Amino acid sequence: MATDRTALVLGATGGIGGEVARLLVARGWKVRALHRDPERLAAPLKGSGLIWERGDAMVASDVASAADNASVIIHAVNPPGYRNWGQLVLPMLDNTIAAARVSRARIVLPGTIYNYGPDTFPDVHETSPQSPVTAKGRIRAEMERRMHAAAMAGARVLIVRAGDFFGPRAGNNWFSQGLVKPGKPVTVITYPGRGGVGHQWAYLPDVAETMALLLETSKMLDDFAVFQMEGQWDDDGTRMIEAIRRAAGNPNIKVRKMPWKMMQVLMPFVPLFRELVEMRYLWNVPIRMDNKRLKAVLGAEPHTPLDIAVRNTLIGLGCLAGEPSVIARGA
Repeated sequence: MATDRTALVLGATGGIGGEVARLLVARGWKVRALHRDPERLAAPLKGSGLIWERGDAMVASDVASAADNASVIIHAVNPPGYRNWGQLVLPMLDNTIAAARVSRARIVLPGTIYNYGPDTFPDVHETSPQSPVTAKGRIRAEMERRMHAAAMAGARVLIVRAGDFFGPRAGNNWFSQGLVKPGKPVTVITYPGRGGVGHQWAYLPDVAETMALLLETSKMLDDFAVFQMEGQWDDDGTRMIEAIRRAAGNPNIKVRKMPWKMMQVLMPFVPLFRELVEMRYLWNVPIRMDNKRLKAVLGAEPHTPLDIAVRNTLIGLGCLAGEPSVIARGA
């Protein structure tokens, strides 16, 4: 029997998984986290209030054991650096679905724009057709298809789609792997998009709060519930650049283009470059996800002002000295 306000987080050492896990603990949830070797975790993670369970997301019995009596499974686990992504992602999701069927937990999946193709642009809705044009997009679409099939078979599912992630503890993302260099002061900004083309970003603490709020209203949700976030909308590709300049205290930081041609040459040898080049099409046109359904349930979408979000991100990445700003919100 599932216990209300008990969650299992898969991927708690990653960006979105870690943010959701910490926030649920702060909101009074009992949160378990699966890890292959908990003893080797850094001290801040050991003292984060999470209950660390030894196990592997690739082992069905480990996931099922950790999910026992949980009401929620946050499925935010991803192989680092996209290594063997295609071979690992779907088996891990299948293990989560199997565990959720036994524990009667609701599965929460962070969604992206990757499972959409150009046929849906520029305005994407929750029910827009998914016609991905990349390998990663096809896997993302298959993940959602399996989640829908699980819901039709009696599972409960929550998918929250958002734009490109950034945040003080984010993992693989365009901000930390493209725009700036972690661990160094910002002296140049590398921007993947074209001037005048809008882009949608998502600040991870806002995504985590959105998920938490939806979970706390879960009795109002359908068994297969899908929501989209508006996040941080950069209407012409310059708002993020200017926010980085303001946070760094230098309005004259140079902006250079992403070296797409060089990345194309090297992508057979660098898996990350291959993944980034595949996603280039998402930077060539403005793509905006509609959040009307989310606002109808929550009243408003959690939203940290862009300047605060960028400053906190740069501090977290080691690009800027200082203490992050905390946004006070209602419980």
